Amino acid sequence: MEFIAAESLDHALSVLRERGDEVTVLAGGTDVMVDYLGGHRSPSTLLHLRNLDQLQGIAANGNVTMGALVTHRELSTNPRVSTGLKSLAEAAATIGGRQTQNVGTVGGNLANASPAADTIAPLLVADAAVNLINSGGARTVPLAEFLVGRKQTALSPDELIESISATPADAGAGEVYLKVARRGAMEVAIVGMAARVSFDGDTVTGVRIAVCSVAPTPFRATAAEAVLTGSTLDSVSVTEAGRALQDAARPIDDPRASAEYRSMVLPGLLRRAVGICRDRAGHTDRREAT
Repeated sequence: MEFIAAESLDHALSVLRERGDEVTVLAGGTDVMVDYLGGHRSPSTLLHLRNLDQLQGIAANGNVTMGALVTHRELSTNPRVSTGLKSLAEAAATIGGRQTQNVGTVGGNLANASPAADTIAPLLVADAAVNLINSGGARTVPLAEFLVGRKQTALSPDELIESISATPADAGAGEVYLKVARRGAMEVAIVGMAARVSFDGDTVTGVRIAVCSVAPTPFRATAAEAVLTGSTLDSVSVTEAGRALQDAARPIDDPRASAEYRSMVLPGLLRRAVGICRDRAGHTDRREAT
């Protein structure tokens, strides 16, 4: 196996242009090296990007844009993220321990495209787009279209993720990420859920719900969103939305949990998530979503 440390972004893109099909990109290594050591991946060439300044940083100009090499620790502590993308900050804080958070990257989490990837559900509720680059130019792909299957993305062999852009929540919205796992953090999600809910008085004017670890890819629960839009988060609406979410999910049995268990916890997790969103939006005196 050959190891190449990219000296610049242009150098990295030239390696991918010439040898893309042979190359595995290495950023933090928290996914790639685990797969390699477990015998699930046998790269002939590792291209290390960790020191490329062009893929670093978090900026806000309407949207929040984060470089592909932004770490989970940065996501969980950056004020721009914790203010406008609260569910993303909360999700990043649940990924592994401090050592993993210090080196694991948001671009790597997306490129790995695990069904249980914690950062993807919050980015879906934030209408995120993935900015891709190769030696010939750049293109932007909505995150929902970037994810094409379990561990599969729309990334071409000669491309890198340059950055991810996401729309922050407005002032009238509440947002949360909830994770069902054997422990609240340092464990792969049995089920993960991100929610963003906006209100006009008691009435829900906008809602976005995304889940992970219950289908081949994390996905937006649009049928459940439609049920809740225009409601007051009354018990009937929340119960109906929970059933719609169960209908949309395609969970599997694995060593962490059964498909039946994953489906069973979805309605209760949704109820809890929208209740927290309501409280965070300043509606603590409203009726409970029970």
